[in-house]
Amino acid sequence: MKTLDRHLQAALARVEQAGRRRVLRPAELAGAGRILRGGRSLVDFSSNDYLGLARHPLLMERSSEWTRRHGTGSGASRLVTGTGEAVLALEARIARFKGAEAALVFASGWQANAATIPALVSAMPGVAIFADRLIHASMHAGLAIAGARQQRFRHNDLDHLAELLARSREAPARLILTESVFSMDGDIADLGALARLAREHDAILFVDEAHATGVLGPGGRGLSAEVPGGVDVTMGTFSKAMGGFGAYIAGSRVLIDWLANAASGFVFSTALPPGTLGAIDAALDLVAGMDAERAHLARLGERLRAGLATLGLDHGASATQIVPAVIGSEADALALAAALEERGFLAAAIRPPTVPPGTSRLRLALRAGHQEADVDALLEGIAACR
Repeated sequence: MKTLDRHLQAALARVEQAGRRRVLRPAELAGAGRILRGGRSLVDFSSNDYLGLARHPLLMERSSEWTRRHGTGSGASRLVTGTGEAVLALEARIARFKGAEAALVFASGWQANAATIPALVSAMPGVAIFADRLIHASMHAGLAIAGARQQRFRHNDLDHLAELLARSREAPARLILTESVFSMDGDIADLGALARLAREHDAILFVDEAHATGVLGPGGRGLSAEVPGGVDVTMGTFSKAMGGFGAYIAGSRVLIDWLANAASGFVFSTALPPGTLGAIDAALDLVAGMDAERAHLARLGERLRAGLATLGLDHGASATQIVPAVIGSEADALALAAALEERGFLAAAIRPPTVPPGTSRLRLALRAGHQEADVDALLEGIAACR
């Protein structure tokens, strides 16, 4: 065995012993809230295809249309040859969707966060950074790339944030990082209160809307749309409720101009292929008119949370289409997920380091294709397996 493989095998053994090893398993999304895995159709409570758009005919048709018209690749980074008129028109459309002056498309939400945060920090020497302790790993990656020190405030505790902001009056700038919907807990930030606090302290508010885009807010425009002008930098993705791939940063024209110059993940990455952009364009045609699907998701979430409470399972402060069923140990969460799969449900176990030790869980993600009977059957399965 080669030296590298020997070290990696030992590291994998340690991960395995801790109950945290991951493996890749083939699967394919299907309609009606289902997924195909291992030759079986499972009721899918793990995917982020919240509105069921990943297999929508319009997205597939528009993706093919853009591919036929523009080819399969962009050729280079956006600053070299990868920016066409269609891309600029799409970004203008995204900006209108978000009620912002401008928007910039990135390859993924991870890339958008990890590239934008260092670009912002570089423009504000000495900036004081305040981050909700449960922000996404991509935001932490962006801070690490920037070499920036963060002050973490207790999750959704705005009194704690206010205390930290008050101690930073001498800082030349202040930056607040949060999510609107937290991806592992399904709870939401009070963006109205955060925006007021940011204004009071002349702070910049950066909100990750990955799990709100398409699902929450007026016309699915995210929770930031409920506080017009209150959020300075918004990140959202097209890979979840929007049914495709890619991400965006929305904000002022000056912000987008700066990112085009300073966000390394944008500057040095090949632009998204036309087919992906076509799917984004089609999703924007559909999402505003999907209020019925959004209301259906909300009702399913209430039903699932009520059922978990009846079973004595903690679902935290979930108020969205993401509902955790907190189990505790890695082993117990894995065992329950495996038992549910035998019964025909995909309910993936989420373990550290994604969540804190002792809070391993089933992260139950609802899809518009689910019916009440699917939720009830899942709850019956959990009861039987426990």
